[in-house]
Amino acid sequence: MSSDATSEQARAGAARAQSARKRHALELFAGLPRRYDALSAVLSFGQDPRWRRALVRGLAPAPGGRVLDVATGTGMVAAQLLEHADCSVVGVDQSAEMLAAARARFARAEPGRMELVQAEAERLPFADASFDAVSFTYLLRYVDDPRATMQELARVLRPGGRIASLEFGVPPWLPVRLAWRVYTGIGLPLVGRLFSPQWGEVGRFLGPSIRHFYARHPLERIAGYWRDAGLVDVRARRMSFGGAILMFASRAESPQAADGAGARARDV
Repeated sequence: MSSDATSEQARAGAARAQSARKRHALELFAGLPRRYDALSAVLSFGQDPRWRRALVRGLAPAPGGRVLDVATGTGMVAAQLLEHADCSVVGVDQSAEMLAAARARFARAEPGRMELVQAEAERLPFADASFDAVSFTYLLRYVDDPRATMQELARVLRPGGRIASLEFGVPPWLPVRLAWRVYTGIGLPLVGRLFSPQWGEVGRFLGPSIRHFYARHPLERIAGYWRDAGLVDVRARRMSFGGAILMFASRAESPQAADGAGARARDV
């Protein structure tokens, strides 16, 4: 078989794998929005709302700013932004079911402050530099190319604008990591199943998904994706003994500034 034919088969196989990953993400969360907010808090021992509040505080949009919230889900981060900052928010999610829940949440929002758009993070339907700040939550594990996705997120952020993310993490301290492995491997699927078979499936999925993601994309490599996208002053903050990771950065004012910003991501 020729090398061209082999390459073509490899590309076709990658495309099939990517499509399966995207389909799985959509199917996994399709039936969850009705109790998503409450159960995400319960299953994280109340930590998920705390992490989201810290994300919003760290992003700190300027008064009058326009914020893009990607993977907005049911709108939990967007609601915090509207409550604690004088800004307008555009929430984006690929899931129609999640957006339906978000629309119900914001049915009485002040006109002009909240907009919801169904779209993929890898192909945002917005012009370059059209937002003053960008937030995203539990996103990079579900995209096919985290590095390219970071470039797309940075594309729509104006120079000098802030970007922030929240993602699950694997605790670095061994005793806590062992407890985390027991909970994500046994406790989370069992507790999830008490609420519904679908939440049990989510519980079964999360632990391996998080571990495999960081095996392929260690934190320092993820920070490199941010810097490669033209983001500077990249910072990482572990919360809840490392069970969550917040990341913050700004878009460089110029390409020269980005080239000179080689600082490592650090815990703060």
